Amino acid sequence: MAMRDYAADKEAIRNFFVDFCQTDDEGHKFFKYADQLTKVAEREQTSFVVDLDDLFETNEDLANAVKQNTRRYTNMVSDVVYEMLPDYKHKEVVAKDALDVYIEHRIMLEARNHRIPGEMRDPRNRYPPELIRRFEVYFKDVSTAKSVPIREVKAEHIGKLVTVRGIVTRCTDVKPLLVVATYSCSACGAETYQPVRGLQFTPPPACTADECRLNKTSGQLYLQTRGSRFQKFQELKIQEHSDQVPVGHIPRQLSVYCRGETTRRAQPGDHVAVTGVFLPLLSAGFWQIVQGLLSDTYLEAH
Repeated sequence: MAMRDYAADKEAIRNFFVDFCQTDDEGHKFFKYADQLTKVAEREQTSFVVDLDDLFETNEDLANAVKQNTRRYTNMVSDVVYEMLPDYKHKEVVAKDALDVYIEHRIMLEARNHRIPGEMRDPRNRYPPELIRRFEVYFKDVSTAKSVPIREVKAEHIGKLVTVRGIVTRCTDVKPLLVVATYSCSACGAETYQPVRGLQFTPPPACTADECRLNKTSGQLYLQTRGSRFQKFQELKIQEHSDQVPVGHIPRQLSVYCRGETTRRAQPGDHVAVTGVFLPLLSAGFWQIVQGLLSDTYLEAH
């Protein structure tokens, strides 16, 4: 199997966002994704939705690649959107929360401290992209896609975009999930950023800044809540419909993780069709050692 040229795919996605247009009932053209980029840049919306029906119209090969390797293309689209946002920002945006003020202040401070004539350096590159980006990317499956029964979602679907149908049996409260943890050192005052990939994390044991390392001092790290980024999180349990259960078998369940704008979309008892990426659950600490080669799985809702 030939390796894909991800640089070419990234450029194709950029051109798709710029050039794709549709015609409304009155015959006027409108650029669907350019409008979304403007709203995201001006903080009027936080979700950027890519409809795979639109992508199939222009580049069927790329759309199939997105369905087969959704997690990688989600990160790629996030990079493309982040790079394009400055061109679609037509007005100054007022800070909406404490994290906005924190990020703006840190970027200004970084640009001021490293101001070298002639150097093309983006001060935002010092910070984790998860901290700076205030938007989320979602893929909407093609309208002709068939839903997969819950008991048929298996290892072959890992990393792929799948649609399942079922009834919601349980849903948790919406809680804040830590996405990027920000620490400050008690000795040197430097800030340390830790992206959190799963539901558990282990704080770094000591400061890794140059000043602490050269002075051989191990300052204690304190979590800065105002400088950390949190995301809405909710877990759903969906159970397969009775017509999908073979005679004499127990109905199977699937965990669905909803983040950001996908939360609060369903309640227990609702019949739902969920599109998402089927992924293994990353364990941390002691459980990472004892679980062996087996792993729990979940569906990351889109």
